[in-house]
Amino acid sequence: MGTNVEQQTFTVVENGTIVTPGGFTAGGLHCGLKKTSRNDIGAIRCDVPATAAAVYTTNVFQAAPLKVTRESLSNGRLQAVIVNSGNANACTGQQGEEDAYAMRSAAARELGVAEEDVAVASTGVIGELLKMDAVHSGIKALPEQLGKESNEAEQFSQAILTTDLVKKEACVSVKVNGKTVTIAGAAKGSGMIHPNMATMLAFMTSDAVIGAEALQRLLRQATNHTFNMITVDGDTSTNDMLVTMSSGYAGNEELTMEHPDWDAFAAGFTYVCQVLAKAIARDGEGATKLVEVEVTGAVSDESAQAIAKTVIGSSLVKSAMFGADANWGRIIAAVGRAGQPVNPDTVDIRLGEISVLAQSRPVVFDEEAALAYLQTDTVRIVVDLHHGEGTATAWGCDLTYDYVRINAAYRT
Repeated sequence: MGTNVEQQTFTVVENGTIVTPGGFTAGGLHCGLKKTSRNDIGAIRCDVPATAAAVYTTNVFQAAPLKVTRESLSNGRLQAVIVNSGNANACTGQQGEEDAYAMRSAAARELGVAEEDVAVASTGVIGELLKMDAVHSGIKALPEQLGKESNEAEQFSQAILTTDLVKKEACVSVKVNGKTVTIAGAAKGSGMIHPNMATMLAFMTSDAVIGAEALQRLLRQATNHTFNMITVDGDTSTNDMLVTMSSGYAGNEELTMEHPDWDAFAAGFTYVCQVLAKAIARDGEGATKLVEVEVTGAVSDESAQAIAKTVIGSSLVKSAMFGADANWGRIIAAVGRAGQPVNPDTVDIRLGEISVLAQSRPVVFDEEAALAYLQTDTVRIVVDLHHGEGTATAWGCDLTYDYVRINAAYRT
């Protein structure tokens, strides 16, 4: 099973946003958490309590907002998400927890929803207490900023960014029982990005009728093949979270795995995840290009995933991609240390369509052509193990001087 989603059963909605699905509004503003004038607090609100699901960071140190969101989601339902950027509210002790609960309470009051139906998310600097005066003033002003237009969605997307250079959005529609169901997403992520969910903040909306258990299962499956297959720098954050809400406004028969249109819905849902995941990898801090690693011929999909992640996460491979150096030795070395079954005599490696290794032996190739290819903004590395039927694809970026510059001065 590969990870690239074939666009056959869904339609990409051009200029679609997080509020395109029926029943949702969103917005954002600047309240003073960031040192710049960029938006730093935002919200998504559903007109009705929505079916909801989430996945969270695997980091042992989990920020206070995650505890609050887990509690809110215990009944499989949400009606709103409040999110801030500029401060992670992580490793902030009892005060941090109290502040996260205060955010939930204030958002519920101002947005007119039940407190237990509000998720809380934060991103930014670790180890600093939130400026709660700014947070409260921002939340109080948010209701007037929420709407269904592209401008309001843009304000929300900007409110969740930290070192990101661009917003990340995706939207598709799919037919379920002949009715149009829409799925959308918005995400942030640029640094401290590594597989094993979550790997950033992401929010998805849908107007499908679907149960919480089915939605949670689909979210985990889609995450495993998309967000869990990206890396920027090998670091998994304390705050990562992906929350999805479904309003039911499409009016379809409830989606389950047995529904005849389940595969179409799942394909569209996974596609949105994949677009967001690749956008995060492409926007890695200081990155100049998106790097895709496709592994085929592994003993299993799981084995292929492990190998693809190892290659895409290799600092030496990432450095070679930055320097446009066709150094396939770094690639095969990463394959060999992934801890997976590999026949050392049967490995092929291609850079795009340029073969550099066949049956684990060097191939004479055009160095100038390889240089030209590696200087493009999207580079594809293909590794065929000829050892089984397993396949997987991972995404990352090159490692540049600017990555060090950005992170050396992150708090300043």
